[in-house]
Amino acid sequence: MPGKLKVKIVAGRHLPVMDRASDLTDAFVEVKFGNTTFKTDVYLKSLNPQWNSEWFKFEVDDEDLQDEPLQITVLDHDTYSANDAIGKVYIDIDPLLYSEAATVISGWFPIYDTIHGIRGEINVVVKVDLFNDLNRFRQSSCGVKFFCTTSIPKCYRAVIIHGFVEELVVNEDPEYQWIDRIRTPRASNEARQRLISLMSGELQRKIGLKVLEMRGNAVVGYLQCFDLEGESGLVVRAIGTACTLDKLSSPAAFLPACNSPSKDMKESPLVHPPSHGCRSTHNSPIHTATGSRLTQNFSVSVPTLIYTGMGSGSAGKEGGPFKALLRQQTQSALEQREFPFFTLTAFPPGFLVHVGGVVSARSVKLLDRIHNPDEPETRDAWWAEIRQEIKSHAKALGCHAVVGYSESTSICEEVCILSASGTAAVLNPRFLQDGTVESCLEQRLEENLPAGCGFCHIPYDELNMPFPAHLTYCYNCRKQKVPDVLFTTIDLPTDATVIGKGCLIQARLCRLKKKAQAEANATAISNLLPFMEYEVHTQLMNKLKLKGMNALFGLRIQITVGENMLMGLASATGVYLAALPTPGGIQIAGKTPSDGGSYEQHVSHMQKKINDTIAKNKELYEINPPEISEEIIGSPIPEPRQRSRLLRSQSESSDEVTELDLSHGKKDAFVLEIDDTDAMEDVHSLLTDVPPPSGFYSCNTEIMPGINNWTSEIQMFTSVRVIRLSSLNLTNQALNKNFNDLCENLLKSLYFKLRSMIPCCLCHVNFTVSLPEDELIQVTVTAVAITFDKNQALQTTKTQVEKSLQRASTDNEELLQFPLELCSDSLPSHPFSPAKAVTVEKASPMGEGNFRNRSVPPCANSTVGVVKMTPLSFIPGAKITKYLGIINMFFIRETTSLREEGGVSGFLHAFVAEVFAMVRAHVAALGGNAVVSYIMKQCVFMENPNKNQAQCLINVSGDAVVFVRESELEVVTSQPSTANCQSSCPGGEVTT
Repeated sequence: MPGKLKVKIVAGRHLPVMDRASDLTDAFVEVKFGNTTFKTDVYLKSLNPQWNSEWFKFEVDDEDLQDEPLQITVLDHDTYSANDAIGKVYIDIDPLLYSEAATVISGWFPIYDTIHGIRGEINVVVKVDLFNDLNRFRQSSCGVKFFCTTSIPKCYRAVIIHGFVEELVVNEDPEYQWIDRIRTPRASNEARQRLISLMSGELQRKIGLKVLEMRGNAVVGYLQCFDLEGESGLVVRAIGTACTLDKLSSPAAFLPACNSPSKDMKESPLVHPPSHGCRSTHNSPIHTATGSRLTQNFSVSVPTLIYTGMGSGSAGKEGGPFKALLRQQTQSALEQREFPFFTLTAFPPGFLVHVGGVVSARSVKLLDRIHNPDEPETRDAWWAEIRQEIKSHAKALGCHAVVGYSESTSICEEVCILSASGTAAVLNPRFLQDGTVESCLEQRLEENLPAGCGFCHIPYDELNMPFPAHLTYCYNCRKQKVPDVLFTTIDLPTDATVIGKGCLIQARLCRLKKKAQAEANATAISNLLPFMEYEVHTQLMNKLKLKGMNALFGLRIQITVGENMLMGLASATGVYLAALPTPGGIQIAGKTPSDGGSYEQHVSHMQKKINDTIAKNKELYEINPPEISEEIIGSPIPEPRQRSRLLRSQSESSDEVTELDLSHGKKDAFVLEIDDTDAMEDVHSLLTDVPPPSGFYSCNTEIMPGINNWTSEIQMFTSVRVIRLSSLNLTNQALNKNFNDLCENLLKSLYFKLRSMIPCCLCHVNFTVSLPEDELIQVTVTAVAITFDKNQALQTTKTQVEKSLQRASTDNEELLQFPLELCSDSLPSHPFSPAKAVTVEKASPMGEGNFRNRSVPPCANSTVGVVKMTPLSFIPGAKITKYLGIINMFFIRETTSLREEGGVSGFLHAFVAEVFAMVRAHVAALGGNAVVSYIMKQCVFMENPNKNQAQCLINVSGDAVVFVRESELEVVTSQPSTANCQSSCPGGEVTT
């Protein structure tokens, strides 16, 4: 499908002074695509040039249109010396290649320089004319839509969910090439940015080709990452879920974004008619197996299988043959796929049937130089090993698929830790095939799976479990067995019955290691990994019990490697599921030393503080489950030696455990055995987690469970904090304390800055920790604050739970109502502390006229609005009417005057604000008015305080969309004659 690219340079404004004699600039523009370059005339003596150039035309193949970015370079003309560079603009052409996308890119783009930042703006118009090409051997994938959101896009319905797609491309890093020794820092940074843009386009094209081979037309949950391997090279990789999507044409059919998620999903015309199928998610004790294998240089794999909660297919008296049929149908639908993985975390109704547990795998690799960029077989083989382990773990849980799947890396010098995790699940096969599933199977599916609790039921035979577990009958339907605790990597299912509110739960861990090289370093890291993983999950279980909750959703575990330490950070949202049993308490026990009196008194005091904390948390999060007699529930499966207990990895003596009193009322208590100083410090760390201030709640999922009275205020923010550790007498305990204080102080500062929004909830809290240099810790947080009305009466979930117990087979109860309205971007500013930078979502510095949509006529009563940015997949109080393509941008910023720019805080704050401005400009030029599913996937900061230098690399992505406010949508439906005009107008108000 060859095409013609047309570019017009209109004007520039606010250019920097380049001629000191006249305090003006002689600016001209170079337009480059591929190997072809055009130039405008030189506009003399002006900071606001008006070029109004002719149309520059590039006749190129569609493969180049996908791979190559359009480069626009603004320069200052010098007669007797080399022209001075002012800055560059990279424009991705791919959004113009969709059949439903905009036909023109037009707007003001910030002119960006890697040394000085934004240096003015340039007005550019870009058009693409494509010619039909039916060549079956073509190498382009034009027409395949990409979405960053991990759920089915709001104005589409999924016809078929095909499955997992992945690809990676490799190349040499320009930063480590020999020519980098003689070229300027600006030239080196620009070479790096251009190469990453090329690799990103090539990767997206190859992913699209795989989707076309699967007869799909879209990629949902697209996640692209950059691995900076230093001298070994540069790797760009991506994963996603291939789907066949249909556009919903009627404005009235769009999802009601301000209603509850459960209502949204029921009324959603997403995959086929809605059913009352159930989802499941579980977790269990942690089983860590370690093994080593040599691949090329050196490789140690640490597959960690986390079954947190289990399931049983034949546990109940009913549905055994049906579940066997369902499993057979699902397996036949998935056995054609090498890796039946799905990057989705939220699903259409009936897609998830059961979830077997969290499965994860890690592998330590020794990097080798990339000799041939066209043959990335080595990296492909590494990831294939990891995925094969994940697949085998899922099969051990009686599941045939993995949902909520993600991959990540952590690199330090020559060592790379590859990590993958997901949730093992049993899926409904009717979503995976072209209508080949028998209708009777769908009918049996709806009849046999009770609403609100089916996803909690164990998916395999309880008599042949691959690990010990504590099972009881479901507290909702009382027909199937459920685990006592549940961990997942997905969002809370919309039909889940939840009691009270949720909360953010984090586990933090640091471990020192000796500095070593090559294989010795990789061996030391692989030996530490299983113990770190175990202790991270130990903390999660402890804190979950301390909150009085029994399930975790959105679990994300990061293991980061540095030169002399390893850091682990786990984040999840804790909830109380009505279908699972009430969690027992936490009981402290241990040996009595010689001074037994004071020791027992201290233990008794700690026990009292723990009990008081549990009681306060239950009151804070409104956890008041109804009392149910043991006769109704049924007795748990007898497990004499595998009772619910929580022990440190250093103490594994089963003889001591049998002597402990595990009773805690009617429930078994988790036991914290104190046999050394470290164990006592662990107990103290449990109690040092300060709850959020009154009026604040937080979660790392899109929606906070238990809150249903949202208001219109919404505020996205990004915060980066960097601290340098003292190398004197650094111990594991001191390191843990510093890391805990860093994260807690970061949250406290956010609460302080957002205090004017009380009561509010921080949703989609995404923590990222990195160790860019020796003794340097960096934590990046992106989240969105949404306010809710505290005076409105909250729907009592206890009453709904009691109703569901009486009518277990009835329709789903709509537990959560979320009336969300359009957001406002106002937030009072406060001084920044010296060691951090916080950037909140504000208006673009490019002026009010930056929103353009040339494909439709402007509405007479439209109001120009700031481009909204949110990590959520929806716009509160509005409906998304059009997806314009993904925004995937990579920026490098370098300075040789760090102190003069305000230190680390000022440098990072200015850079993140510039990133926001450039993202907004590109979205506005596409005709969009919002970015959803925004994520900062990478933020790497490097500092040399002795030379007053610093460098930062940021990678951001999201979906550019057009949204319409609900009030405007009502006008559209009531006045069809003006529907086209209204639906294309931005719905936001001007707020600064």
